[in-house]
Amino acid sequence: MTPSTVSRATPEFQSAAIGAEVLRLTNVSKHFPGVRALDEVCFDLRRGEVHAVCGENGAGKSTLMKIISGQYQPDGGGIAYKGEARRFANSLDAERAGIAIIHQELNLIPHLSVAENIYLAREPKRGWFIDRATLRRDAQACLDRLGVDIRPDALVKSLSVAQCQMVEIAKALSLNAEIVIMDEPTSSLTESETALLFQVIHELKREGVGIVYISHRLDEMAAIVDRVTVLRDGRYVSTHDFAATSVDDIVARMVGRSLEEKFPERTSVPTDEVLLSVSGLTRRGVFHDVGFELRRGEILGFAGLMGAGRTEVARAIFGADPLDSGRIRLGDRDITVRSPRDAIDHGLAYLSEDRKSHGLAIKMSVVQNLTLATMDAMSNRFGFIDFEAEAKAAKTYIDLLSIRTPSPHQVAKLLSGGNQQKIVIGKWLLRQSRILFFDEPTRGIDVGAKFAIYQLLDRLAAQGIGVVLISSELPEILGLTDRVAVFHEGCLTAVLNTRDTSQEEIMHHASGHSRPTAPGAATP
Repeated sequence: MTPSTVSRATPEFQSAAIGAEVLRLTNVSKHFPGVRALDEVCFDLRRGEVHAVCGENGAGKSTLMKIISGQYQPDGGGIAYKGEARRFANSLDAERAGIAIIHQELNLIPHLSVAENIYLAREPKRGWFIDRATLRRDAQACLDRLGVDIRPDALVKSLSVAQCQMVEIAKALSLNAEIVIMDEPTSSLTESETALLFQVIHELKREGVGIVYISHRLDEMAAIVDRVTVLRDGRYVSTHDFAATSVDDIVARMVGRSLEEKFPERTSVPTDEVLLSVSGLTRRGVFHDVGFELRRGEILGFAGLMGAGRTEVARAIFGADPLDSGRIRLGDRDITVRSPRDAIDHGLAYLSEDRKSHGLAIKMSVVQNLTLATMDAMSNRFGFIDFEAEAKAAKTYIDLLSIRTPSPHQVAKLLSGGNQQKIVIGKWLLRQSRILFFDEPTRGIDVGAKFAIYQLLDRLAAQGIGVVLISSELPEILGLTDRVAVFHEGCLTAVLNTRDTSQEEIMHHASGHSRPTAPGAATP
C-alpha cells in the first residue's frame, strides 16, 4: 500500500456546509456474555457532515450503531441528541426521533413487495385500509431518487442482493431522517450504483443531514467523508479530518500495525493436471455455452459486471440451480450433479455471496455451523453425534481462521459479518473439499481479515486444491489469481493469464467489446 494523503473528489463535496453538533456519545460501554463490545467509546456527529467509523471486524462499529439507533441499550455512558440527553427504547423510537439505519445485513421481508418493505409499519392509509396507490407512488419517488430501475410492486424475493441493498437505502431515505447511519452500503453495489448513492449522500449533506458511514472500502471514502473515527477492540482510538490523514494511517490505527502489502506473495504453482472441466454449460436466459478448465493448485478468477452470470454458473455447477445442457468432468470422468448433495459428495463446495441466507444457519452455534457439512464424520456408528469429536474439529478451525467468538457455542448471528464469513469457509475446509468456489469471500470483511483470507486461499491452492474466486474487485482478481475468466451477459468472453493482463483489458472483455474466447485459449 503506497502512502498517500487522501484528497477531495468533487466540487459538490467542498461546497457542503457543516453545521452544529447533532449527536454526541460520551464514554459509552456495552457488554455481552464473555465479550466487552464497547469500552467507554466517544463519538460526535455534526449536521451536514459524513463521519466515517472504521475498524476491523469485532472492533465495535456495528454495536455502536445499534446503540445510536435504539436496537441496543448501553450499559454505561451518555447519549445527547440535538443537545438533549436521550436513550431510545427501540429502533422505532429512534426512527420517530429522526434516526435511520441502513444495515449491512439485509432486513427485508422476502414475500412482501418493494413498496411494502420501504414503508413497513408506516403505510399510508385511507380510512382503515392501506392506500395502495399512494404507497406505490411514494415508494417510486424514493427509488427514482436513487436512480434505480426497480418496480415498487416487485417482490423482494425476486431481487438480486444489489437490488435489495438499494431497497434498504430507499427505505432509509423515506424516513426523511436527520441522521442516517450507513453500515457497508456499497458492499453489494456496482461502481455505477455506488456513484448514484454518493450523489444522494451529497444531496443529504446539503440538506443538513448528518451521516455516519461504515465501510471497509477505505479508498472510496475520499469522495464523501469529512471526518473519520477509528475503533479497535471495542475502544476509541482517534478522530481526524479525513483530508488530513491517509489510508495507510487509518489502516495502521485500525489494526495496530502497518500493512505493507495488500496481497500475500503467491506460493502455490498450478500444475497441468485438470481437476475440473466444463463445456457447453447452458441455462436458458441466464448463461450460454460456458466452458473452462480448473487445474490443480490454481486460483481461477471469475470477473464480470453485475448480472454477467458468474454466480449463476457457479451455482449451476454446484447443483443449486438447474442446467439445460452441458458437461461437467472431474479429472478424467464425467459426473452428474443434480443437487448440492451430489456436488458435496463429489468434493465440490460453494461459498455463497449471501452468507446470511445461504451460507449459515444463523440461529445455530459456531460449532454446529462448522460441522454442518460433515455430520456423517461427527457421528458414531449408532448415528448419534460425537460431541467431543465435534468440539475438537470446530476448535481446530476456530483457531486456524482466528474466529473471534466468546465461546464455540455462541449463536452465529451474534458474531460480526467477517467472523460469520470465516465460519462458512471453515465449514467447507472441514469437509476437505477438493474444489472450492468462493463467491465474494471478502465482502464486508476488514483489511486485516482480508489479508488472512488471501493467505488462506493461497495455502489451499498450494495443497493442490482447485480454487475459483468470484470477485467484483478487480485488484483482488489481479492480486490473487493465476488466470481470470471474464463473463458478459451470460457468455464467457475471455480466459486471460492474470500476469499478462490489466484492469482495463478485463473491463474491455466484461463490457462485451470482444468475441468469445474458446475454453483453454489462455494457458499459464
